[in-house]
Amino acid sequence: MDHTQNRSTPGGTTFETVRSDYLRTLSDTSAKNMRPVLKRFETYLTRNGTDVVESIDVYDCRRYASSLADDEEADEIAASTAHTYFDYVAGFLGYCVREGLLDTNPARKNQATENLPEDRGERERQFWDPADRQQLFQFVDRRVDSALEPPRVPSQILERRMRDRAIVYVLGKTGVRGAEVFAVSGDETRNGLQWSDVNLEDGVLRVLGKSRNIEAAPLPSRPREALSRWQDVLEPPTDEWPVFPSDHAPSKYRCLRDGLEGDHSKSTIETLLSNNDVDELLREYEVPPPSISTAGARRVMQRLCEDAGIGLEEDEEYLKPHGARRALGDELYRENPTTAQTALRHKSIETTKAAYSDIETGELNNAIDALED
Repeated sequence: MDHTQNRSTPGGTTFETVRSDYLRTLSDTSAKNMRPVLKRFETYLTRNGTDVVESIDVYDCRRYASSLADDEEADEIAASTAHTYFDYVAGFLGYCVREGLLDTNPARKNQATENLPEDRGERERQFWDPADRQQLFQFVDRRVDSALEPPRVPSQILERRMRDRAIVYVLGKTGVRGAEVFAVSGDETRNGLQWSDVNLEDGVLRVLGKSRNIEAAPLPSRPREALSRWQDVLEPPTDEWPVFPSDHAPSKYRCLRDGLEGDHSKSTIETLLSNNDVDELLREYEVPPPSISTAGARRVMQRLCEDAGIGLEEDEEYLKPHGARRALGDELYRENPTTAQTALRHKSIETTKAAYSDIETGELNNAIDALED
């Protein structure tokens, strides 16, 4: 491998150069499987400030493992897939060691792999208990109702409660995956649900499905009402505004700087930021802020469950976003497997049956028990 000046950035070698050389050493099938994974790893690193191969360290790999764990909890990938993707990256970094670009493989350090999700199998994935779900619905409803009663709470508190309720109802009643409505770190195509994706009149959400195709998800009455009231409070200035904007201040500042960069000088932008509220500037210049991330959504759910008294026992967990989809699918499947398939947007009924085969097994046991000896 010839690391010439025109193939390297000052002080280091570009990802694209090494990635292309590495993939050429693999079979066509392996290269096809690894290419999108390595490209996403590259995107993740560059967005987090690592732009040359020689700079990759164990902390980059550790944070990447955390992002894979985020994807797993958002029901975007299985835990086994997260481990496979990490192994792809580790193989690539091993190649970098052999080419003299890295001294050691940072992905093979214990610190790097600690945050990978545990592969416990599909059957042990959490789902929302119906009683806990109803308790959470009632809790977020009461918080909004109390905020609207005199004496009225500050507008920021009302907005937070309206947003939180909308999040709970969208997760609990539509069957969407967290990665379909919240931003996914390191994945530019999953940047969160926008108001242009919401059709309140017809009751439809347009989401980027697991297959990376745009799909229509159901929006029944209760989440539709929660979203409608949240929209009235939020007053998004454009249809490209995120349905669930992030509260992360650094992200909002970065987003505004990027949005104004083409039309304003850096000094002008900094003057605006020093003299004005960043949220007001985002609205004034119609620069959509970032969406809340899957990790941020989990923090919201954890906070709400703690406040509602859900998951306080040692052997209990808070209601995680991906558990809502499984719970809804469980209830629908017991009523009608075809309805569950449609709501969950599975391509075939076999996929739905495989996901909820334990229900059929339980019903089969009941049928056998009912037989007379």
